[in-house]
Amino acid sequence: MNYPRIPFMAEGTPTERRRAMFTSKEYDVPVLDRPLTPVENFKRAWKHQTPVWAPTAMLDFDTVRITGKNPPLIGGSERVEYTDDWGCQWVYVPVAGGSMLKPGTQLLDDITKWDSRLVFPDWKTYDWKTAADAYLQNRKDPDKVLSIDIGTGCTEKLVAVMGGYEEAMVAMAQEQDAVTAFFDAYADNLLERYDLIKACYPSVNQITYHDDWGTERDTFFSEAYFESMVWAPTKKVIDHIKASGDICFELHTCGKIERFIRYIIDLKVDILQIQRRANDMPGLKRAYGDKVGFCCSIEGLAIDEEVSSEERLAKIRNTVDLYGRQGGLYLVLGAPPSPEAMWDACCEAYCYSREYYDKERGIV
Repeated sequence: MNYPRIPFMAEGTPTERRRAMFTSKEYDVPVLDRPLTPVENFKRAWKHQTPVWAPTAMLDFDTVRITGKNPPLIGGSERVEYTDDWGCQWVYVPVAGGSMLKPGTQLLDDITKWDSRLVFPDWKTYDWKTAADAYLQNRKDPDKVLSIDIGTGCTEKLVAVMGGYEEAMVAMAQEQDAVTAFFDAYADNLLERYDLIKACYPSVNQITYHDDWGTERDTFFSEAYFESMVWAPTKKVIDHIKASGDICFELHTCGKIERFIRYIIDLKVDILQIQRRANDMPGLKRAYGDKVGFCCSIEGLAIDEEVSSEERLAKIRNTVDLYGRQGGLYLVLGAPPSPEAMWDACCEAYCYSREYYDKERGIV
């Protein structure tokens, strides 16, 4: 079947204001008349049951990033310094689109002393309920996918408290027992926080967990180190979260991490959010697409790159063709330069992917 694309701001079309993922830009987008809810459709996608359309973050998701007592106002065009709940100092760098450890920050110079020197946050003293109630009462759309970002994983936290990657990797090489003990304690602390958050957001559909494992050249550490130190705490986190409900587990990890793909699959990660320029994502989809899904930006297009409307729409179609097979895909449409470009991108992503999945199901 062919589905008509809705002209920009066509009379009578309901709209809503939405923020583009990974940016501070907002757009008016069409409210589409869909045959099932985004939540139901996304469940089909991440479970590799052919969805009706390819879910898109712009239209189908509400994303909540859980912060601590002093949430930084980051994500815009201003450079911001802040201190996290562990005492690590950070700088949000707009040109990088993320936060970097402030030079000179180091809570721990000897990982064997982690138990006596690090102060783990007591999450029970935090007020998670006020923000949750405000969201559930004022913003929550029960039809949209509620995706909660719970933040930093084990290796990223080691880097933060040790003051940098070099110090963290030396600790992993020289003090494996201490690193293993720290990772285990950190996973327990993270899950205490998760349980408190889950109680406030009982309808969460997806959890995103960040743990960078490499540079764009290769992983930070070997398969042997992954097996001996990283596997167990990561499995503890994933198993606990997935046991708490029918929840999609998304792993965000920067770097060229292809050598870890077999571990990622064995850990039962549902969706991977990885760097396209560092990994052969089409190849990973072809080889492992029935076992793990992908969060995909538009193939061959930077988040805010300016191209013609025809080229943008062609690239959206190519992205669905590359990653859509048997589900396991949700799309991030970037931040086009104009409201009309975003509108057209939303319509094309929805309509073309419906046509794609109709063909996959044998609907003419």
